[in-house]
Amino acid sequence: MKTPGTREAQLDEPVAEPSVVAAGGGGQSADVFDNTTEAEKQAAKAAPAGGALLGTTVASLGDPTEQGFWLRTPLVRAETQGSVETESGAVVRVKLIPIDGPPSAGSRISLAAMRALNLGLTDLATLTVSKG
Repeated sequence: MKTPGTREAQLDEPVAEPSVVAAGGGGQSADVFDNTTEAEKQAAKAAPAGGALLGTTVASLGDPTEQGFWLRTPLVRAETQGSVETESGAVVRVKLIPIDGPPSAGSRISLAAMRALNLGLTDLATLTVSKG
């Protein structure tokens, strides 16, 4: 007999899909947090790639409540415009925002940018970062 709360009962319980969790708690879907318009998404995707190559970084989801297309990264020392490209070739234009850490430290990417790049919200994405 399986008693609720026991290890045996927990193994048989269905596993829920991961969701974005708000700072106040409680799981919510990414759609609740991503308020970017279709026009903003298309503009970010349509932006030409290129510019000065800054390097590569591994990025995870940043604050899902912070709107826009941005990447917080130790690859820049001042806020500037740039683009990120996934290993599969998807490109999106983002605001590059400096964070402390060595250039090899990880980065945080916005929810809107992750979705535009077709990345999973729990992915650790290797991104090529360019300035300009």
